[in-house]
Amino acid sequence: MNSHTRPFEGLSVCVYMGSRSGHAPHWQQLAEAVGEGIARRGWRLVYGGGRTGLMGACASAALAAGGEVVGVIPDHLVDREVAHTGLTELIRVPDMHTRKAQMAAHSDAFVTLPGGIGTFEEFFEIWTWRYLGLHRKPIGLLNHERFFDPLLQFLDNTVEAGFLNADTRATLISASAPADLLDALFD
Repeated sequence: MNSHTRPFEGLSVCVYMGSRSGHAPHWQQLAEAVGEGIARRGWRLVYGGGRTGLMGACASAALAAGGEVVGVIPDHLVDREVAHTGLTELIRVPDMHTRKAQMAAHSDAFVTLPGGIGTFEEFFEIWTWRYLGLHRKPIGLLNHERFFDPLLQFLDNTVEAGFLNADTRATLISASAPADLLDALFD
């Protein structure tokens, strides 16, 4: 179901985020600002391929701003996450492992927005891959409304307890505004 075969020559940013919208409208507005920000910089958005929640809001905003959007979705989630059919490219894969590998292969950086356990799992896996030397791509958390403060404190506690290297912790970029985080990715 790929509708786009022309190679993209700019930067690509993978965004991990919820397939739900959250309880407050500012979460959807945040996702829209990220999608628009990526498109306005001439970058390509890579994400999980869904039309619902923050995922759909981010992708639709990037498309509306003239950006290219690549969605990667496993067959078993096409109906559950309601695959976004208006993308530049929708890559259907057989399973979650292939999804995450394809998203990583198509991306030059990674950004995490609020989401649930799937979002957290994707974030920690890509950060682990960096720690293991499988890539050197930047990774950022969009800490809007201090959403990730408890996680950042937990990571700092993990460093203090000796289970996480301070240099590894320092590889994680964090900002509260979409533009600030996007600007920091490739500094």
